[in-house]
Amino acid sequence: MVLSAKMRDALNAQMTFELQSAYEYFAMSAWYKAQNLEGFASFMKMHGIEEMQHAQKFYDYVFERMSEAEFGALKKPKAKYDSALDAMETAFKHELAVTKRIHDLVDLASKEKDKATEAFLQWFVTEQVEEEALVDEIVQRLKQVGDFAPGLFFLDREVAGRAQSGH
Repeated sequence: MVLSAKMRDALNAQMTFELQSAYEYFAMSAWYKAQNLEGFASFMKMHGIEEMQHAQKFYDYVFERMSEAEFGALKKPKAKYDSALDAMETAFKHELAVTKRIHDLVDLASKEKDKATEAFLQWFVTEQVEEEALVDEIVQRLKQVGDFAPGLFFLDREVAGRAQSGH
């Protein structure tokens, strides 16, 4: 069954938002790298790659439903942050925005009586629970470390291990 125009447009908008997320996370990765925080840089790069994979899922799904993918414009991402904590809090706020958008898509699919799209979106609902928890944990650890440079160095190494393991 072909997607409704409303559902297709919403899924295409989310595909573009996922690409925007990747763009922002790659920019955060570059900022961390410039700060010699290689672990955080790797972590954000990994997240950028994941967001591109999420965009690919939306792209593939739209075509599976006999519709067309349409790409929107990307905005230039923020390039500078006040601290490692500021960048990670920005990432956490962004994950909250992603979650809201996914929930809105689920609501729209329900309203459109599009059970296939509801089922497709459940993977993203679960993924967002994991993403929020992971990024929030790092935010809380950064708050504990504060301005203590050796603590930040240790946490950077820990986060590097998470990036290598995929979380």
